[in-house]
Amino acid sequence: MKACREWSVRTRLSLLSAIVMTLLCAGIAALIIKIVHDDRTLETNRRNHHAITHAARLLTRGQVPTASTGYPISAFQVIDPTGRIVSASANLRGRPPMAPFVPSPLVGGMETLCHMPDLPGTCMIVSAQRVPRPDGDWSIFVAAPAHPWYVTERLLTGVVAVFVLLIAITTIGAWRIVARSLKPVDTIRTQLSKITSTDLGHRVPVPGPRDEIHDLACTVNQTLTLLEAAFQRERRFTSDASHDLRSPITAMRTQLEEALLHPADADWPATTAAMLNSLHRLQAIVTDLLTLSRLDAGALGPAAPVDLRDLVSCELDHRHPHEVVIARDLQSALVHGDRLQLVRLLTNLVDNAERHAASTVTISLSAEAGQAVLAVSDDGSGIPAGQRERIFERFARLDDARDKDAGGTGLGLPIARQIAERHGGTLTVEESEQGARFVARIPLYSARRPHPSHDQPTE
Repeated sequence: MKACREWSVRTRLSLLSAIVMTLLCAGIAALIIKIVHDDRTLETNRRNHHAITHAARLLTRGQVPTASTGYPISAFQVIDPTGRIVSASANLRGRPPMAPFVPSPLVGGMETLCHMPDLPGTCMIVSAQRVPRPDGDWSIFVAAPAHPWYVTERLLTGVVAVFVLLIAITTIGAWRIVARSLKPVDTIRTQLSKITSTDLGHRVPVPGPRDEIHDLACTVNQTLTLLEAAFQRERRFTSDASHDLRSPITAMRTQLEEALLHPADADWPATTAAMLNSLHRLQAIVTDLLTLSRLDAGALGPAAPVDLRDLVSCELDHRHPHEVVIARDLQSALVHGDRLQLVRLLTNLVDNAERHAASTVTISLSAEAGQAVLAVSDDGSGIPAGQRERIFERFARLDDARDKDAGGTGLGLPIARQIAERHGGTLTVEESEQGARFVARIPLYSARRPHPSHDQPTE
């Protein structure tokens, strides 16, 4: 059985078609032979009946019929009321009655008997009839050879030959049809084997007919396109991460080398403070990378109902001294999610707004159309419309952001958007009269229906 599962699809389908055709041909052949056999048997019974009818008419007129009835029968016997055989065919003269059964008075009888002592070597169809006469009931028996189940060897040979030819044609046809149908699959497989992680630009050929293989090729090409885009993002991410990690390391190395060149003249407290700043930046980048890794893997904390108004108020009240004015407009909004991750979303948005605000950051919270709407706005220079999606790319920072905050990691906004999406929501940049306005929308909590949770991440 294991070996059969290792056969090719072409072999299995061809074998299956051969088996099905063999069973079908066997059934049709059995039906044909049975029909011919029944027809021949019916013809033999008809001849026996005619012979008995002719003999019965002679007995009714008082004549004793002889074996020469003019009908093609093989054996003939006439028995008087006393059980004496008064007439018989040449092969049964001096023999006992050919059949052990007694015919009924009205309909007579008919049986197929084999291994008859007086007629060895063949089966016989024996027909019998009782003829009433004044001296009693006489019995007439006639017999003719029964046909074998295959009727004749010629018929059997012809049927077998025809159906063997049909089975062979079906098997070969199935083999060629399956081979032709699977040829595009072989082409797709060959093309896929040439595609590597360093060369994802190839695409598999799409066959013309709109069938399942056409859909498969289209799906494979779509998957390759997504995979190529993912690899490109991964390469850009790795390159940007390497660059951002190298910057603080290079700064620390330079500071140490300069201090070691003239250790007596070095301002070690200032050098240590500068190195601590570089370490803080390095630690921030590593922390954000680990957070993104956990978000990508869906490894978030347990979900529970969270009141966003309390969460925002608590975080702002205990936040370090603000460099700008924080204005609040908070309404009650209950969501279902991971409190720590929602805090991270808020702090990332507020940190970003503080870095770019001129004097004021406005935070508003409301409930609209079944969603909690958290908006964080600043009165800074704003974000150009063409750059509003780019800022959510990892390590992507606009030139203005680099000038104002060279220590940023470029990962805060991507982390915030991914947290919002993990909670079944969105994070976008919307139009505002001044500065940038980030709006996070998260579905409100309702105990009557299931909600996206971190055990079931929502993409």
